Amino acid sequence: MPDVAMMTQLGGLLIRHLKAFNTDASPLPGETPDEAETEDAEQFTDALEKLGPTFIKFGQLLSTRQDLLPPAYTEALSRLQDDVEPVPSEEIRARIEESLGATVGTLFREFDDSPLASASLAQAHRAVTRNGRDVVVKVLRPGVRDQVKSDLESLSELADFADANTPIGPRLGAARMLAQFRRSMADELDYRKEAANLDLFGELVRDEPDLLVPSYIADYSSDDVLTLEFVPGKKITDVGPLAMLDVDGQRLAAALFRFMLGAMLVDGILHADPHPGNLFLTPDHRVAILDVGMVVRLPSRLRSALVKLLVGIGDGDGEGVATILAAMGHPTEDYDAAAFRDDVSHLVSSTLSMGADLQAGSVLMQLARLSGTHGLRPPAEMTLIAKALLNLDQATQHLDPSFTPLEAIRDNLPTILAAGLTPSAGQALLGTIEGKEFLERRPRRANRVLDALTEGELAFKIDAFDESRALMVLQQVANRLATAVILAAVTVAAALLMVADVGPRFLGYPALGMVFFLIAAVGGLWMVARIMWHDRPFRRTVKRQERRARLSDDATRR
Repeated sequence: MPDVAMMTQLGGLLIRHLKAFNTDASPLPGETPDEAETEDAEQFTDALEKLGPTFIKFGQLLSTRQDLLPPAYTEALSRLQDDVEPVPSEEIRARIEESLGATVGTLFREFDDSPLASASLAQAHRAVTRNGRDVVVKVLRPGVRDQVKSDLESLSELADFADANTPIGPRLGAARMLAQFRRSMADELDYRKEAANLDLFGELVRDEPDLLVPSYIADYSSDDVLTLEFVPGKKITDVGPLAMLDVDGQRLAAALFRFMLGAMLVDGILHADPHPGNLFLTPDHRVAILDVGMVVRLPSRLRSALVKLLVGIGDGDGEGVATILAAMGHPTEDYDAAAFRDDVSHLVSSTLSMGADLQAGSVLMQLARLSGTHGLRPPAEMTLIAKALLNLDQATQHLDPSFTPLEAIRDNLPTILAAGLTPSAGQALLGTIEGKEFLERRPRRANRVLDALTEGELAFKIDAFDESRALMVLQQVANRLATAVILAAVTVAAALLMVADVGPRFLGYPALGMVFFLIAAVGGLWMVARIMWHDRPFRRTVKRQERRARLSDDATRR
């Protein structure tokens, strides 16, 4: 059940900051937000942090929505801290024993009760297995699933209300955004999915000797507990300039960028959270990719559009970029195609002058913001891709200050395009089967068409509209008009009788006139009630059809 108190608190918070969701008020590129907006953004962020783990994660998702919020808000939300007070070790031990079916002393030779890290959803502890293997044990916090479920129900009620009753509802797409967030939270609350992601990334980095993904121990893992091999090292951003002198940063930056770009555009696997804190430099000078709980699958159509988008940005083709973005996004009622094309062309042409300072993630973020400003809602994955590339740019810049993301994209595009043009075994098999069916059926179908044409039986059936429904609606309109005319005539007759001195009187008025007035009043109320009652299913049907049309349009665009 939704938490009414929570909904009231969150609703009040969103109302106070509703103006922030108007991207028209966002600063221009390079313009510094005013102090009042910065203070509002910090207050919004602090309030979400106090609401608990679900809203911390939701705030982190909002930090990627450059198309919805001004920079002051996205920057403040991106600094949301996920550190909370640790759960007592007794509860963590009990959780491990319940989930794995054995005592902690039986499973591990050593177990550190002091947490290595304590986040809103989980807690991590160092340990040593019975065979002497150094590991990190991640454990979901007790009760976190029930808390997240309740919070999501509250958010769902507010999202439906925002979409239906607020002026920013059509552009915000709160229900769609919440559906994406719900999927993300479900993945983070099931360590079996993170274990599958570890297997996937481990397979992808097999040909990259400079990269490392920790493996997990299946016998020590479940949906609540994930036991990983311990990877020594430091966060990339914590490695100082002197220590970097012993590291081939140029090679590591190129390998990391090449891997992430290939995983995204070729394999359709997006590490949605590759910030420097999830990238470690190991003692043997490799980059370890950690925390793969947030992984997004990118459909083939979106990957193709993204490749064309990056090529257009590199070539300075602003109109082409605008056309691609329009095809990728979902236009709202206030979408201004001409103004959008002009602004995108100006942005793309101006970015080329930045040269080596150009960051692909930053450009995609600005394009997402322009889309929102002009009434074009970009696909949710685009903002995640932009955020991932921006974080990746920061990590590669620390490894190699001379690294140029745009040049790296150009260098890797031929390989990416070649891989994209090569169909997988499954795609080749499906293509062969569909081609075989097409060749088998074409002669038979062609003969049927020619026979029907020869015999004059060829006909085309076009369902322009539902004729039976239209006739029924017209009949209802005619009946209501006829009833209204009759009631009007009864009212006029009642008025005439009231001034005529005929028949018996009641309370000083002609009784017949009062009866006619009563008939007209009851008939009018009955007609209004009948209209309201019978139109309810029709209104619900229209809303369902509109919702299905939007979902169908979204699926077609994807």
